[in-house]
Amino acid sequence: MAIDQRKDRTRALDRRSFLSGAALGAMSIGLGGLSANSLSLSAADVLPGQMLERNMFYVEMRSPLLPTRFVKLPLGAVRPTGWLRKQLIIQSNGLTGHLDEFVLTDSEWKGGKGFKLQGPPYRYTANYLEGLVPLAYLLDDQRLRAKSKPYIEWILASAKPDGWFCTPRKDGDEEGATPNPEYLSLILKMLINYCEVTDDPRVVPLARNYFKYLDEHIQEWPAASWWGNRAMEHALAAYWLYNHTGDSAILASLGKIHQNSYDWTAFFASFPWDDKALAEKLIPHKWDAAGKTAHNVAVACAVKFPALWHLMSQRENDLQASFQAIDNLDRYHGQAGGRFSGDEHLAGRRPTQGLELCGVVEYMYSLEKILEISGKVSVADRLELLAFNSLPGTMTPDCWAHQYDQQSNQVLVSSAARDWTSNGNESNLFGLMPNYPCCMGNLHQGWPRLVEHMWMATHDQGLAALLFGPSRVTAQVAGGTQVTITEETDYPFDGAIRFHIGTPQAVSFPLCFRIPAWAEGATLQWRGGKSNPSAGTYARIENVWKAGDTVELQLPMRVRAETRYNHSVSLLRGPLYFSLRIGKKYEELKSWNYLGAADWAIEPLTAWNYAIQVNRDDPGHDVQTVRNAMGDFPFADKGDPIYVDKQPASPPPYEQNPPVVLLAKGR
Repeated sequence: MAIDQRKDRTRALDRRSFLSGAALGAMSIGLGGLSANSLSLSAADVLPGQMLERNMFYVEMRSPLLPTRFVKLPLGAVRPTGWLRKQLIIQSNGLTGHLDEFVLTDSEWKGGKGFKLQGPPYRYTANYLEGLVPLAYLLDDQRLRAKSKPYIEWILASAKPDGWFCTPRKDGDEEGATPNPEYLSLILKMLINYCEVTDDPRVVPLARNYFKYLDEHIQEWPAASWWGNRAMEHALAAYWLYNHTGDSAILASLGKIHQNSYDWTAFFASFPWDDKALAEKLIPHKWDAAGKTAHNVAVACAVKFPALWHLMSQRENDLQASFQAIDNLDRYHGQAGGRFSGDEHLAGRRPTQGLELCGVVEYMYSLEKILEISGKVSVADRLELLAFNSLPGTMTPDCWAHQYDQQSNQVLVSSAARDWTSNGNESNLFGLMPNYPCCMGNLHQGWPRLVEHMWMATHDQGLAALLFGPSRVTAQVAGGTQVTITEETDYPFDGAIRFHIGTPQAVSFPLCFRIPAWAEGATLQWRGGKSNPSAGTYARIENVWKAGDTVELQLPMRVRAETRYNHSVSLLRGPLYFSLRIGKKYEELKSWNYLGAADWAIEPLTAWNYAIQVNRDDPGHDVQTVRNAMGDFPFADKGDPIYVDKQPASPPPYEQNPPVVLLAKGR
């Protein structure tokens, strides 16, 4: 009997629906503008002629700052369409659109008496606004804009004569500090977004006075504190402010901030938390100065700090430190989904270790800024892995619940002891604020900031498509002509992308397209030309564009295998990782008595301990790809409970299949 059972468990399965795409998982220029040419650029990702010019229409880095490889467009220049707009609407109908109504209520950040939550409530509201404000303007959602207005008005009116604003002199933080500027660096990022879409004249004076305050009080925040750990978050606002005003005092203040900050360039260059440190249990699981450097969120934020400082220091080793950070995190803590482990501290490569949701969105934002600075194709490739796998994988498809820690090999969602470094048993649940409230406040920035960075301007008065997905960009190009390019695609579920060009008149300008490293055999076609750009490069087309022109980009999405921990295998197609499609039983553990807010456990209803039967070198030969229609919830699996407003308390199961399913054999 035992032998028969063992044989049964190891039988080959006939074309089982094994994997599911649901996320749970010399310059060439046309002569006289009459002809068009395409050029695939080298892996160094430097666009020909790019650094010889300055963009005339969008704010670049002023001297003495180094120029970035691409020029970020203001919020609202890029808008989501298609499934991506659906995803942002889902977010607005979920926690982002309602959190202040039943949790972050009566916030002191809009003149209220405050709310009581574990930890520093000022951070939760600051993080919340980082996502709420760009989401409101990307969707042109009047309800969300009205929500954000009381916060913005109170913040702008809160400025003190000495330059401090917002928070009181003591905030109850664990540091016991007098004011903590860390929260205000987050608020400044939100105010920059707000100013980009409104030109509110109050933002620049507030920010200038605040940097004067920091310049005079910098000694109050030592480098070993949380402030010193994350102080260089201020570089984002400092550069924006300097580029808009030319006030050199801003850069002088930033220099003092950097001098008083933790040295992340040296840390990432030497990186002490390697395999040896993991094996000998040397990685600190506490909150002293060393422990802060192993904290997943602190590290995710800090990945961008050396690259940001490079713009001012002009030292190549600062820029390289950010790339070293990505490499070291991959080598010693890398996991499927483009992420590294951190539950709550760095935890190695085992697929049972988790990563905090805050770590996912902060890592995404760091990569977005490094992409803007360096232009490296590999950075954009990594960013898409996080955005299309780890971000949706750690939230329910209706965006009403999230996990604190997600795992690669996750077959049970429960409140039970796991081998986390320092997190609690509830970290694995999907809920409102499992384990700790920080992710509840921070999850909102992921999708809006991704949209914000999908397109950027180039120094030669053109545009670059850096991250793919259904979108529309409206921007000025050569001669000041305002063009609109609509990107029509189901990417990342499909590799066919069509760009429709709208322009009031014929205009010559370059278009650049990122070709992912996995896209061998990509093709590019447009009126008057076609090319076969190399994977891992940029393709550049200089053309006289007319209204109605299209560019068609085909990115072959072959199934490929990735060898990971203990010689295990992950399967990918394009930028998507695939996970075993397990039958699921959802159990509502707690209702928060507000719309769709609830805490969930999930048990498997079908076997999950299969080994996939594929050739590692050519997995596509053994796998069949099935495409399904795009549903209303792009990252939902059939059977998931979906809350829709005005439905009964127990949401009905979702009836549609994921956009992509792989069929394979397993044992």
